[in-house]
Amino acid sequence: MKKIKNLLFQCAFALFMVAMLSSCHDKLETREGQLNTADIDYTATEDMISPLIGAYNEFATRGWEEPLLLGVRGDDVNAGGLGDQQPFAATDKYEYTKDYWMYNSLWNIHYADIIDMNTAILQIENYMEFAEGDDIARGEQYIAEIKVFRAWFHFNLARVWEDVFIITSNQPEEEIEAGVSTKAEIMQFISNEMDDAIQHLPDARPNERTDIPGGVTKYTAYAMKALANLELGNYQAVADATGAIISSGKFSLYPDFYQLFKKPGELSDESLLEMQYSDFGSETGDAFYHLYAPFGPQGWTPARENASSGWGFYEPSFKFIEFMLDRDETVRLETSVLFTDRGIAEIEADGYTNLPSFVSNTTRSGDVINDYARAYFASGKHYLPSVQLTDGRNNYGAGKNMIVIRYAEVLLMYAEALVQGASGAGMSADEAVNLVRARAELDPLTGVTLQDVMDEKFAELAMEWGIRYYDMIRLDMYDELSYDGRTFSADKEYLPYPQAQVDALPLEATSVDMNSEMNTILHELN
Repeated sequence: MKKIKNLLFQCAFALFMVAMLSSCHDKLETREGQLNTADIDYTATEDMISPLIGAYNEFATRGWEEPLLLGVRGDDVNAGGLGDQQPFAATDKYEYTKDYWMYNSLWNIHYADIIDMNTAILQIENYMEFAEGDDIARGEQYIAEIKVFRAWFHFNLARVWEDVFIITSNQPEEEIEAGVSTKAEIMQFISNEMDDAIQHLPDARPNERTDIPGGVTKYTAYAMKALANLELGNYQAVADATGAIISSGKFSLYPDFYQLFKKPGELSDESLLEMQYSDFGSETGDAFYHLYAPFGPQGWTPARENASSGWGFYEPSFKFIEFMLDRDETVRLETSVLFTDRGIAEIEADGYTNLPSFVSNTTRSGDVINDYARAYFASGKHYLPSVQLTDGRNNYGAGKNMIVIRYAEVLLMYAEALVQGASGAGMSADEAVNLVRARAELDPLTGVTLQDVMDEKFAELAMEWGIRYYDMIRLDMYDELSYDGRTFSADKEYLPYPQAQVDALPLEATSVDMNSEMNTILHELN
């Protein structure tokens, strides 16, 4: 047993190597540089916001591969078919390579950020030892904000790998020794954490905050609670959490779906959680960007000269596009898809010979999407028109925010909870779905069913954070995921643990049974 525990601690170093490099030195990055706890005067409680700002920075600092890997397996998205990332394309087809660097990167970066969140909480608690009056409540609020970020990281890890570690310390040896928690335990942990956070967070929309515009509020925590309980199948808890958001009267759908995902829609009344980026409106100097190039087309003729193109790694699927055409979708289809002439020809060959005029290789913003070998289409939700770039800034999507949770998803979660048997106050499932459909210029429905809600989520939320894929596996709708030559089965729901993490354990397993065998061994160590 001692030998096995020693091996487990070796695994700990593999799992958290990136995180421990920073946490062992007791540092947390901020936009202003390094915050070293040894240099902090914790009696200066007016500086208590500094670790919080660092936490926001860590939340928004995502590797380019993270949103791609989280989202590529749904029937709404295809991976680009050529290039040097063949295991990524294979993942889209449910063929998993346990030593693929993307898997290990997502695991390491998410856990590193969890460690940084825990470090920030400890720093705020140090300030609170000297706090009085309103500063105590301020510290509690800051910790609650960080717990929402920490919940989001745990949420992603559990949806990708099922059974993973819950880490609430920046020295997590004991938590690792205790072994992984089940997905259900993680979702309940998130729900409980959000119950605690809600009571300390501002009663406001994120865009109403003046101290941190766009920052976390109690409604962000309600949304995270709803997401966790949706995974648990606890529909009454989903209805209660989403109902609290709806009944607040603070949120509404941004009227222009096309601009929602571009500069005009940033920090709108629809946003509950949003990663913020900026070049501060300056042609040169500091910039804080996400790398959107993997989402973009490889070839285009931008309306504004010198704007860079993308890599072509991520495209809407033919299934999604034809689903939308069959529904007579207009604004949501135009927004979600950047078309090439080659892709349009393939759609026409499938029998869609009378396409609407907006199905064009020229966007309404004037950018021309040229044919390129890697893909037929690109994601319009990750597209920033070249004319919206800051002058002198040429990176694809430079400075564009990334929406994480929005009110449309809240309305559709609420509707799903009601059709699954929960009770809700103030709005029916029909009304919730029809609010979303009205913006899309579609006729209202009556007597909505679960399939109606799932179809609406497909149309509304495609290409966003893998929502479609996780809905389908949550509801065992495997047939939807078997499309265009792919065959999906229950054993493909979760990725295998990264080989770099498994290597430190006394474990031999195939990619198919690796998760179950690893979990068995880890639980036996308790």
